[in-house]
Amino acid sequence: MTIKTILYIIAVPLSIYALDSINLNNKFKKNHELQVKILYLMVSLALSYLVVNFFYDFFVNSSIVIS
Repeated sequence: MTIKTILYIIAVPLSIYALDSINLNNKFKKNHELQVKILYLMVSLALSYLVVNFFYDFFVNSSIVIS
């Protein structure tokens, strides 16, 4: 299991937890809850991707050795 996989396993639930505090249901049309959930999922995956790549690049480019 690579370090990126471990970082993704940590970052995805954290981003979903963080985005869960935002209430977007009243910003969308009524009876479109599925689309709001899909948007939450897509935004959380995109946020996780950015966070994981930031930390991975930070660790690789710094003096910290990852093997």
